[in-house]
Amino acid sequence: MGAYLEDTIELVECHAAGEVGHVIVAGVPAPPGDTLWEQSRWIAADGRLRNRVLNEPRGGVYQHVNLLVPPISPQAQYGYIIMEPEDTPPMSGSNTICVATVLLERGLLPMTEPQTQFTLEAPGGLVSIVADCRAGRVTRVSLFNVASFADRLDVPVEVDGLGTIVVDTAYGGDSFAVVSARDLGFDLRPDEARELCEVGGRIRSAVQEQCGFQHPDNADIGGISFCLFAGPTALEDGLPTSRNATIVRPGKVDRSPTGTGLSARMALMHARGQLGVGESLRTRSIIDSEFTGRIEEAVNLRDRTAIIPRVAGRAWVTGRRELFGINDDPWPEGYRLSDTWPRMP
Repeated sequence: MGAYLEDTIELVECHAAGEVGHVIVAGVPAPPGDTLWEQSRWIAADGRLRNRVLNEPRGGVYQHVNLLVPPISPQAQYGYIIMEPEDTPPMSGSNTICVATVLLERGLLPMTEPQTQFTLEAPGGLVSIVADCRAGRVTRVSLFNVASFADRLDVPVEVDGLGTIVVDTAYGGDSFAVVSARDLGFDLRPDEARELCEVGGRIRSAVQEQCGFQHPDNADIGGISFCLFAGPTALEDGLPTSRNATIVRPGKVDRSPTGTGLSARMALMHARGQLGVGESLRTRSIIDSEFTGRIEEAVNLRDRTAIIPRVAGRAWVTGRRELFGINDDPWPEGYRLSDTWPRMP
């Protein structure tokens, strides 16, 4: 793997519901590791690939990049490692939708119309995919997420500049601190994005310090990854619908409705008796893009009840790009400047 920075990396550019999730389809071999999780930890610790594809001048804080790798599980057709601006997470809904769309539309997996079914392996576990397909395009991706669950409900947390606020914590493929947008004075509009990031960073840091999080089945998955601002829920065309905004480190708002966040919200609603098996929730992002979730089943996860969420949305392939390895480039791994790369607590 030592020479990969000298090679050409081929990416297919893609976004899901507005959130960029490019996919590396050639030029990078699988990293060391006996599991997808170990491989993702190697990528995170090594840092060179992350830096090259995410940092300026080749990347930027707005984008995520996914590396296709051979699956470890015999049940999966492909594996993928998700690289977010600051983190290398176990799972991401929008990135999964991008990966599934790229695999089918670029011919890496055979497409069957009107539906194609297959399995992906994320670092956090297996994800079943049902893709609606028409005329060579993927028009909708439904993913069956990993087990999701409420962790702590209605926890008082002291936050600098806010005083005491009430927070829920949950896991939807990654860990969330969920707060009421209305209680904090937010309508979740695009012009609130910068303030949402600043406040959300303080909330995430406070919840991490005062509550923390530990996955019951994976000792390596711990800590609070995101702050999610949840808007009120109302019926629209008979479907519970809500806005939300997830703050992604180092300080940007997820442009999509956040598939893992939707899973976490459904787990919280299920824990409160507000959403049952077979019932759905639609969420809208800060740019009005939509994901729809459904609780497929309830399962036992050690000492708690979890749900298997189904999350549906669409991605669009927007282009392709090659990143060349140039030996005399003074910034082969790029750079970060605080004018575009924020600092968060």
